[in-house]
Order: sequence, then C-alpha cells, then structure tokens
Amino acid sequence: MITIELQAGDGRVLAAARHAQEALLCVDRVYQAGDRLVVTGGRHLYVQMDQALPGGEVYLPDGRMTWTVPWGEHRLAYAPGAFESPRHIVSARSLSADECRTLRNIARNPADLRGETDFYPHCVANVETRNEACFCARNVIDGLRLNTSHGEWPYQSWGIGTREDAWCRLDFGREVTVERMALTLRADFPHDAYWVSGHAVLSDGTELAFQLEKTGDRQWIALGGRVCRWIRLERLQKSDDPSAFPALTEWEVIGRDPD
Repeated sequence: MITIELQAGDGRVLAAARHAQEALLCVDRVYQAGDRLVVTGGRHLYVQMDQALPGGEVYLPDGRMTWTVPWGEHRLAYAPGAFESPRHIVSARSLSADECRTLRNIARNPADLRGETDFYPHCVANVETRNEACFCARNVIDGLRLNTSHGEWPYQSWGIGTREDAWCRLDFGREVTVERMALTLRADFPHDAYWVSGHAVLSDGTELAFQLEKTGDRQWIALGGRVCRWIRLERLQKSDDPSAFPALTEWEVIGRDPD
C-alpha cells in the first residue's frame, strides 16, 4: 500500500491518500514553513511532489521518503511561484521490475533536497557558492540543462565558490550498473570559466580521468558497466580563462538496477 501524508511541522497529519499501486493526493492548503510530505509503501517509486515540479524516480532504502517543502531562500532554485498556490497535487506509484532494469538516466531526481535525505538519488558537495540555493549540489540532477546564464531558475547550477579542491558526490542509495555519464557545464561565457579535466571516483575504488572542452553541450564519459553505489567528481582542473567561475549545470548517468 502506497501512502502519501501531508504533515505540519509539529507532526499533525493534515491530508492523506492511500492506494495499492498509485496514490494521488490533492492538498488544499497554502504551505507553511515546516510542512512536509511523507511517502511510504515501496522502495522504487515514481513521484511528483508538486504540480510545480516534474515527476521522477526515487529509491527509498527504508520504504519511507520525507520531503520538506522548500521554503524561503531554498525556493530560488525552483520556478517562480512554486509551492505558493492554495492547491497542490502529489502522486506516487510503484515502479515495475522491468522499469528498474531498463537503461535510463538513474541520476535524475527533481525532488532531491539540500542536506540529509532518506531517499535517492542525492547530491552533496564540499562547497556551494555562498551557500546559496541557486548554486547547490542538488541542482545538477534536477533534469534542467539550461546553461547560458547563471543564478535563479531555470539557470541554477552547482557553483564552487572558486575552491580548487571542490568535489560533488552523487549517491544512488543502492548498487547500480553504470554505463556512461554526461556533464553539462554552465556556459555563461565570458562570465564563466570551465574545467579542462577531472576525475570520477566510484565507490568500488575505480578512478577514471576525463577531459572536458569549452562547450555548453553534453560531454559524455564512459563508465564501463561498473557496479557502484556512488560516484564522486573531484580534482577538477579549471581552464586558464580570466573568469574564476566554472560550474556544473547537469550530471546525467545512464545505468540500470542489476537483475
């Protein structure tokens, strides 16, 4: 049974929906700070947490997803007016075994949040420019690749605040088979610089060096069908452009759940 609950910050259940295969919840409420949606009833789900967000696949190791409604400065990484309407639609359905075995972008998760989460995929980094939502790690798996500007939606990205030791880790929450990945650099030139090279470190101990070019297009990197739980981008080498601001707009990983 899949269940969706809207809970207030004090834990009160304000609305709920339940269904064996697909739960659909309509919420009549102007969200308040601390409101959260709790989804239970499966590990592999396809969820849409609000009509303002695209749907996406999530993995729940403990069969529970706690999603705090973005508030305040956090909302700058979302479309203007997101989460502000007096009515909201939330949905969650089970993914079939065949869907999980299909090659797809297993990194994409528009519902990812900053900070600790109990659902995946999830991105974290050791630096985010000025600790602002527009430059936080979760932005690189939200499904948007618009990269000819920078700042608020739809140009959110992962910014490194000029740190030379910046890294970003993508955690899948379980072992997956990864075939290749694509990096879409932010390309607001000449405001932006870019990285000429980097390393991808996989949880199995593999380290893959890669080269990058000055382009706003996807840049594909082979991962060789390895099995891992996470991938970390590190040792990112900036170009000699006068700009001090390389950034990543989107990180895609083509893979599948093992049989």
